Formats: sequence, structure tokens, C-alpha cells
Amino acid sequence: MRLKIFSMGGTIDKIYFDDLSTYEVGEPQAGEILREAGVTFEFSVEEVMRKDSLHLTAEDRAVLRSRIEASEERHILITHGTDTMVETAAALKGLAKVIVFTGAITPARFKGSDAPFNLGCAVGAVQSLPDGVYIAMSGRIFEADKVRKNRAAGRFEDA
Repeated sequence: MRLKIFSMGGTIDKIYFDDLSTYEVGEPQAGEILREAGVTFEFSVEEVMRKDSLHLTAEDRAVLRSRIEASEERHILITHGTDTMVETAAALKGLAKVIVFTGAITPARFKGSDAPFNLGCAVGAVQSLPDGVYIAMSGRIFEADKVRKNRAAGRFEDA
């Protein structure tokens, strides 16, 4: 399997600077997580943007779609902020690829982050699912149009 990872930013890549939660979206973390895990498949990471998902626009989503359409790989993993992951997934419907979104509730740089677990679930999902758009969060794989983020509980669940 050749896996293409597109990074949109979001909490998974955030760097926090002080007690006031000042942050910026840093470099993509997915590649480092996979290298540390010692995976044996070929992958590449392409940074599309470094944005909190609340700031993504329709134009940003169109850029992501065009990059995926231009990609030779059939297996696509997208790291993305959790607040608008479902909206971006909807913008990718109809592509003849396996597309799996994932992210994190806490930054990958934090001890105890859910990022490595979510990324691992997404890697397993992208290898075994038919063409379509999916979200891998909270230890589950969801069809992208049948999931919602429960902010109060800090997890994704059936819509």
C-alpha cells in the first residue's frame, strides 16, 4: 500500500506557548508518529495548510479536493481539526478513492494525546474499506455523513 497523507492543520498539529492557551498550528505530526511506530508501508505527507478547522473556507476545501484528485494514490488519509471535519468530508464525496479523516482532541505533542491511537485506527481503516469518505475518531470508523462531534463528551458518535 502507498498511503498519501494530507495535512490540513487542527489540534493534532498544534503547539501551545503559555498558560493562556496561545497556540499556533505547527508542522504535520502524522509522519513522525508513523516513523516512530516503525510502519513498513510507503507513505508521504503533503501539507495543504496550517489552519484551525474553524477557519477553513469553501475555497480551502476546494484546494484539498483538487490535491486529492491530482494524487496518484488510492489510499488517502487526512489529518484535520475536529470541529469542521464532517463539513470537509462532505466536500469530498464522490471521489473514487478511500479517504479517511482523523485528528485529535489533544495535540500530538502532548503526553497522553489521542493522536497516535486515532492515526493508527485511520491507517487500518484506509487499508480495509471500499471507496468512500470516512472518519476515524474515538476508536471507531464512521461513514462521514453519519457522524457528529459531541463537544461536551470530547468524542465522535453516530449522528
